[in-house]
Parts: sequence; C-alpha cells; structure tokens
Amino acid sequence: MSVFLSPLLSCLTSLAEAIDPLFGASATAVAIILLTLCVRLALHPLARSAARGQRAKAELAPRMAELRRKHKNDPERLMRAMREAHAKAEVSPMAGALPSLAQLPVLFVMYHLFGSGAPALLDHTLLGARLGGHWKDAPFGAQGLVYAALFVVVAAVATWTYVRSRRTPVPAEAPALTRYLPLLSFGTLITVAVVPLAAGLYLVTSSAWTALERAYLTRGLPTGPPAA
Repeated sequence: MSVFLSPLLSCLTSLAEAIDPLFGASATAVAIILLTLCVRLALHPLARSAARGQRAKAELAPRMAELRRKHKNDPERLMRAMREAHAKAEVSPMAGALPSLAQLPVLFVMYHLFGSGAPALLDHTLLGARLGGHWKDAPFGAQGLVYAALFVVVAAVATWTYVRSRRTPVPAEAPALTRYLPLLSFGTLITVAVVPLAAGLYLVTSSAWTALERAYLTRGLPTGPPAA
C-alpha cells in the first residue's frame, strides 16, 4: 500500500504548495479535489471501455429478447443460444464490468490516503474545518457547515443518478435486486457523514465525476421504464 501512497502524497503536497498563494489555509483541501480529478481523468479510458461494452450489450438486447421468447421452455438451449449470440457479436457477458472493477484498487488507495494514510495532511483545514475532523464532532460549527455543503452535493448527485438509472430499461434476465441498486448511491451520504473531511472531499468529487462521466458516455443509449 505504501508503494502507492508515497507518490500520491508527494503529488498532493507539491500541488498544495503550488496553489497555496491562491487558497492559503485551504490549499490542501483544494489539492485533494484537484488530485482526485486528475486520477479520475487518468482512469477515463477504462470508463470509456466499460461504456463501449454497455453499448454493445444494448445493441444485442433485441436478439436476447427474441431468444428468450423462442426458448422460454428450454433453459439449457436458451443459455447455449445466448452464449453463441454473444460470441458471434464478439460481446462478452461481462462487457462493461471488468474495466469498472479495474478502477477499484486505485480508488481504494485514494480513499486510504485521504482517510488515514497521511496523518500530517489531516491537520490542514477547509474554511476553518479540519480535514481530519468528523461531522459528528462538530455538527453545528465550521465543520458542520462544510459537511452540510457536501451533503447537499451528494444528495443532488445521488438523486440525479437514481432518476437516470430508473429510466434505463432493466433486462428481464437481470436479478430482481438490480432495479434497487440505484438506491445505493444515497449510501454515500452515510459514508461522508462518518469519514474524515479529507475522505469526504474525495468521495464527493469522485461521485460527481462518476455521475457526469456516465451521463456523457452513455448518451444515446435507449431509455424508458424498467423492463418487467
């Protein structure tokens, strides 16, 4: 873990020093936001690959629906036909999932860095609120006001993500739980409330990037009420 933390911490420190004349005591907080954006930008090619996989599966959806109707009484033949259709279209059933999973190690390191991996940076502040402080420690002071702003952003992003997800048809073969997964975006509210402010800034910035990136990359995909 330290192999990855040290370079990120060095980048964060250098960035904070560079923008200190502009942001003063809040330079480290702004550097966290900027570094998060830089990392997400570096991971953007993986997101584009995931989006291409999602588009490929969307284009194959009518064929899948036809096979389900044709072989609804023969599950074994249905699975074989679906595998053949995926192979013919050169689309993996996991298309879109693997690039997203590949991002997790990097995002975990980022979260660890801003959560507890660099105690020295947690003594810095954002508008008077300590980056190492928690919302529960001062819910009505400067810490509380900064967290309140984060809660508003997270709630707005989660609501937008949920509405967009509900407009995307859910394949009939998808587990029933799939249609409730968009609600998990509201779980970030709870996470932000319990982690240090530095980690909260990272989570909010990353969540907002994810929502905007997904909306951009999936533009043009069919939307409508979830399929029964």
